[in-house]
Amino acid sequence: MTTPILILGAGRMGGAMLDGWRKTNAFAPTDLLVITRHPGEALLASGVRVAPDDAQIGSAKTVLLAVKPQAWRDAAKSIESKLAADAVIVSVAAGVKTQAISQGFGGRRTARAMPTTACAIARGTASLFAADAEALARAHALFDPVATVVELSSEDEMHAATGVSGSAPAYLYAFIEALEAAGVTAGLTPAQASKLARSTITGAAALLAETGGEPADLRRQVASPGGTTEAALNVLLSHNGLPPLMRETVAQCIRRSKELAA
Repeated sequence: MTTPILILGAGRMGGAMLDGWRKTNAFAPTDLLVITRHPGEALLASGVRVAPDDAQIGSAKTVLLAVKPQAWRDAAKSIESKLAADAVIVSVAAGVKTQAISQGFGGRRTARAMPTTACAIARGTASLFAADAEALARAHALFDPVATVVELSSEDEMHAATGVSGSAPAYLYAFIEALEAAGVTAGLTPAQASKLARSTITGAAALLAETGGEPADLRRQVASPGGTTEAALNVLLSHNGLPPLMRETVAQCIRRSKELAA
């Protein structure tokens, strides 16, 4: 049994999960218990139970730990003694290992997830790891309604998943920023550059998702030999272009993930 679900932290990621569940009707609002420092009006009006009492906390079957990584121990201390012994913890705290989370929650079964905030519109991605089958199943129950889910075979793979997925939306946003700026430099107005870049990127991503094609094949379909796109790709895919830049980008993300986990 997955519900009731206790959400610790309704900030960016916790809030995204709540929005996605509401969009997909995955869980009844009355099955959601929320502990958060600054509940907004929308949350208070959503029908979820904010600031649950001890009895309600004790009824929780699943705990979504969605506080900032540096705050998770305080969050665990505040409720650990109130939880049922069979409550399962699902953590999205970046860099914090399942063993540490489990110990902080009195030895309870624990899963880790690395999701993206697109869970808010039920278009997220989530990497999952758990050594315990029930904990993994519980993580699936939370994320399957709002994300494409990838199971990891070892917790060490969570670092790479962070570099390729968890942090990657920011890479795309940075790319779009740079493309818009390049358009302005080339003579477009900021409004024109913004509309063209954003619509083109989201349309291309939608085509990739819709067709399931390989990115390399779709790239070749756009780039005619000797044409304008090929000329641009000769810069982007050069020996010091996008491929080595992305390798170093992901590598730096992994390094930092490992530092946080140490």
